[in-house]
Amino acid sequence: MEHSALQAFFAPRAVAVIGASASPGKVGNAVVRNMLAAGFKGRLLPVNPKGGEIEGLPVTRTTAELPGGIDLAVFAIPRDRVLPAFETLAGRGLKSAIVISAGFREAGRDGFLLERELTALAKRYGVALLGPNCLGMMNAAAGVNASFAATAPLAGPVAFCSQSGALCVAVLDWASGENFGFSKFISLGNKAGLAEVDLLPHLGADPETRVIMGYLENVEDGERFVRVAREVSRVKPIILLKAGSSNAGAKAASSHTGAIAGSEDACGAAFRQCGVVRARDLASLFALAGAFASLPLPRGPNMAVISNAGGPGILAADACERTRLHMARLSPETIQRLQADLPPSASVYNPVDIGGDAGAERYRKSLEAVLDDPLVHAVLVIVAPTGAAEREAAVAAIAAIARRSDKPVLPCLMGSDHDGTGRGLLRAAGLPCLTFPEPGLRCIEAMYAYAQWRQKPVPVYEPPKRDLVAARNVVERAQTAGQLDVTGFAAREFLRAYGLDTLDARLARTSDEAVVAARELGGRVALKIASPQIPHHSDMNGVVLNLCDDEAVRRAFGVLTNRATRLRPEAAVAGCLVQAMAPDDAREVTLAMRRDEQFGPLLQFGLSGVHTEVLGDVSHHLTPLSRDEAFGMMRSIRAYRLLKGLDGRPGANLRALEDALLALAALAQDFPQIFEAELGPVLAGPDGVRVAEARLTLRT
Repeated sequence: MEHSALQAFFAPRAVAVIGASASPGKVGNAVVRNMLAAGFKGRLLPVNPKGGEIEGLPVTRTTAELPGGIDLAVFAIPRDRVLPAFETLAGRGLKSAIVISAGFREAGRDGFLLERELTALAKRYGVALLGPNCLGMMNAAAGVNASFAATAPLAGPVAFCSQSGALCVAVLDWASGENFGFSKFISLGNKAGLAEVDLLPHLGADPETRVIMGYLENVEDGERFVRVAREVSRVKPIILLKAGSSNAGAKAASSHTGAIAGSEDACGAAFRQCGVVRARDLASLFALAGAFASLPLPRGPNMAVISNAGGPGILAADACERTRLHMARLSPETIQRLQADLPPSASVYNPVDIGGDAGAERYRKSLEAVLDDPLVHAVLVIVAPTGAAEREAAVAAIAAIARRSDKPVLPCLMGSDHDGTGRGLLRAAGLPCLTFPEPGLRCIEAMYAYAQWRQKPVPVYEPPKRDLVAARNVVERAQTAGQLDVTGFAAREFLRAYGLDTLDARLARTSDEAVVAARELGGRVALKIASPQIPHHSDMNGVVLNLCDDEAVRRAFGVLTNRATRLRPEAAVAGCLVQAMAPDDAREVTLAMRRDEQFGPLLQFGLSGVHTEVLGDVSHHLTPLSRDEAFGMMRSIRAYRLLKGLDGRPGANLRALEDALLALAALAQDFPQIFEAELGPVLAGPDGVRVAEARLTLRT
């Protein structure tokens, strides 16, 4: 979306309200009233066939009578009248539009077709389109409230966007009571035009916005989203609450805005890769936004806790151990300062318990001492309602120190704060205020993770050497034959084109051929049933391992072929695959790729067997993949120590495993017709990596 169109959208000079009404309670009336109440300084043009005046403004009867070049048009008319009015204004230079009207994609086939036409019109004329089925947009700095919300937002440093209009209304009501302000407030609705990815660059450059936060149900162009969000996250934090992460939630999202939810694994990988901070629920969404908007980022993971009550301090220490943070070991100098300033009954070790009778001076001295400690990177300050504490004065002292500190200080006012004085002092100081310590620690943890991500170098993507002609021949042969699965020798040929080693194998059509093949392969082999209709050997116990003599090979051949004929009579059994056994010092790992509807190729890595199938100990990453990111995939699984080597057993060749992941990422990008790829088991030993089995699934 061009910058000029978004500029006209957020800071319009001429706004037309199509469907303006003089009747209080109607959407068209609420939009006009909200624009006036926001202090809009430009031209406001209500449109209604009845003419007359609305809120003291002269009314234009038709869109055809409006002047050309309108910056923003707000449509609050029945669905079937939107397109003609939109096209009339678009043809006369309309720059941006908000379609509040509902009944489009979310309402079924007819609405879907109308929305598709609306999108096409907006693209043809270059109109920045918000909606349909949305609440509208607000920009406090420009005096714009082009919405029908009953509550106007306060000005603040946080930009908020949401697919749910009802959620927007609830958020506005909550924010009003919490004195939480917004720089921009955008209800996206069905996202027929503007989506999060279109707004991110503008909000990233917006001087009024310090933090970008939002609620979303789907991402239309996931690969573009990752690219754009990665760039913006280098400048400002993006905090998102993604709905539809469960099967029930995904189904509800589809019926709500017509959204198609992608896989949870792909969404999680996308957010991690582009530095997006993910909120687990609405409460944490706003807690995170408040912390990011008002506190400096921590330069390390070491936390200190100061409390006037022992129990909350202990709970905070417990909660800290469940995060990536650490309870800081205070320096001897800090401990000496605390001992000099605190009564003998106080605990001067982290967590610092300054006593239930602590007043403002005790809080001040303790906080200053802890912040001066170079081993401390962030402080959680708990004020419990002990009865003896000078609560208001203590909060004022904490706020004064926190505002001038270059380390994050997060106040936690436990209890209800009945008169609201304490929380009011913190809000006035521009500081967040939490009721319990655990959410505060999760906020600091997220800030530390984000600070670490920003320090990472930009990934460098260098595709591995590969023989694209040879690989393409394999795929084309399969497509010509009408095959959906590429397995066996064809899959091995494909992988060798990407520089991957495969275990030696022979196809044996008889037991005699199996014996000969076993001798050629060194005498210690595995037999696997060979049939294109049985791609997964484990489905029918189609594998026998560690065969070391001729008789064992003959017997296994007969067992496997008879079992396949009995259990899968429709399958064409060509015999058995005779394959060399893996070295004893090799670890079995699985590499896989599947295309996500929203984010594209998603890679998966893990140790084979129970680690992946039962424990779910796997890592995910979207393509493209850099070498550093490939190592990160291996490093992030819990079984990584097994790969490195444990109890005297040699470790796997990690460089070769990186090469295998890079090859898998490259083939996913080179061949969009490959929907799914599974390499496993992959045998990773000290001397390298060999693929024992592989299956490529082509798109239908």
